[in-house]
Amino acid sequence: MPVEMTRARFEELVADALDLLPAEFASAMNNVVVLVEDRNPEDPSLLGLYEGIALTERDSTYGGVLPDHITIYREALLDMCADEDEVVDEVAVTVVHEIAHHFGIDDEKLHALGWG
Repeated sequence: MPVEMTRARFEELVADALDLLPAEFASAMNNVVVLVEDRNPEDPSLLGLYEGIALTERDSTYGGVLPDHITIYREALLDMCADEDEVVDEVAVTVVHEIAHHFGIDDEKLHALGWG
């Protein structure tokens, strides 16, 4: 049975996860916004999604573009968790995972580091 949690509380958990980032990572994030949505319409079980141009892929032609988007999918995360403590952990892992993509780290490397 999925965990029941208000959208406001879930968004607070996402903000808390962002606050856990080391200052050097937080300050290095460039032109990126973090959003909360209920589900990904194409893959309802997806927990998070990074859409944009990773920092490692940006060059001198980068400029004047819309911000990258990191979307954290609330209902998918709540579906997979047994209690609020697990939601806190899974939100943190998902936020870190998607931010890592912003820094150019791919899924294979994330899985090897234990952030898959």
